[in-house]
Amino acid sequence: MLSKTHGLELRAFLLLLDGYACHRRIIAQITLIGYILGMKNFDDMGIKVPEILLPKNLDTEKWAVIACDQYTQDKNYWIQTAKLTSGSPSALNIILPEIYLNDNTGERIKKIRENMNSYIKNGIFDNVRKEFIYIERKTAFGRLRRGLIAEIDLDRYDWKPGTKELIRATEATIKERIPPRMKIRSGAPLESPHIMLLANDPERIFVDGIGERVRCNAPLYSGKLMQNGGSISGWNVSSEDDIEYLRASLETLFTENTQKDGSTFLFAVGDGNHSLATAKAVWEERKAEIKSSGADMSALKTDPVRYALVEIVNLYDTGLTFEPIHRVMFGANPKEFIEFISQRLGGTISALKTADELEKCVKNSKADFGFIYTEDGKTVYKLVSTNMTDLAVTGFQPSADDFINSHSGIAIDYIHGAKETVALGKQNGTLGILLPPIAKDSFFTTIAGHGALPRKSFSMGEADEKRFYMECRRLFN
Repeated sequence: MLSKTHGLELRAFLLLLDGYACHRRIIAQITLIGYILGMKNFDDMGIKVPEILLPKNLDTEKWAVIACDQYTQDKNYWIQTAKLTSGSPSALNIILPEIYLNDNTGERIKKIRENMNSYIKNGIFDNVRKEFIYIERKTAFGRLRRGLIAEIDLDRYDWKPGTKELIRATEATIKERIPPRMKIRSGAPLESPHIMLLANDPERIFVDGIGERVRCNAPLYSGKLMQNGGSISGWNVSSEDDIEYLRASLETLFTENTQKDGSTFLFAVGDGNHSLATAKAVWEERKAEIKSSGADMSALKTDPVRYALVEIVNLYDTGLTFEPIHRVMFGANPKEFIEFISQRLGGTISALKTADELEKCVKNSKADFGFIYTEDGKTVYKLVSTNMTDLAVTGFQPSADDFINSHSGIAIDYIHGAKETVALGKQNGTLGILLPPIAKDSFFTTIAGHGALPRKSFSMGEADEKRFYMECRRLFN
């Protein structure tokens, strides 16, 4: 394996060469250096060059639709999406929005399979492109997010607590959510991902670096996204030099994210945790079938079901925002709960005068919590300040669960947005709870040390910024 020193030297060399991407003889030196230093290949690092399908005449505004787990309480969003895509090839016709999970699912899945087969047989897709794709997503909020489309090896991913695999879950996985989703993926001719993986790359050599190299070329596709989705552009990454750059920079990340015990935490699942867990479960079933069939064991390596299409995003991308998911409790005694949390987390309690003051204190901290409730007709604002160094939610949620389990008649809900949380906290019988922002610099270390985060720990951006289905890949033949 490449040593830490060699990895850092190579990273500096890669960054130095960024401005000389067109000089093929210079870039070719990277390949030679890689072989001399014994660098790993993509297989060793859990990814492979994807085999991508895109529509021949790609209309991004009609083809691409938002992740299926969004707008689960807003049927009108999906009705409007159906109107916008009516009569045109669209990813809407090959996915199952989760708002319809309890609405004649069997018939819907049957229709999805028919649409997938129709798109394949009727030539909707262009020829398979065996290449990575670098993408740039401009959201309606003025943010630019960069990503890389790749296939990952599901044998190098595990969502179970305590795993030391290359690819790990960021939030607790609810096993009961997997079987219904398996019905959709098992036997499906196609997959299209809304899964996003995070790379721990503060120096921005991997995704950002390849973007600097390919953006001077004409994009593979570029266009608007529907319903306040912003716009998206994609560039193919297929030259030998660019592929070698990706491999070399990923090797550096591999080295830098290798722990003292020898395990490497290369990617964390940012969005689509249950979808990836479903892909893993389907692969385990398929793997068992292959082993019991007496087939050549080489099929275990080449079977498409072993892999999943994902978008890899740098944790430190300036366009990637981590929003805390706040809480509201019903039926709890506010004073008792605040005192309980303060004692559990070693905090101090202080009273503030306004919601704006409370929001500002929590937002500018890494481990302070805000509480809003009504007492004798007046709104009370309390701040609990702690010295936690891990992500704050890892201490808060287990403590809140213990409190709820030891008291009857208490319920909890999860709220996006500080203003909404404050407004709910002002209602009689409720306690609004503001959580601090997710600190990117402790994100990977917290998961590596403590495992997946508690449920509903964070949200990557606003709902309209979630990944849209765009690229496809053959799955079951």
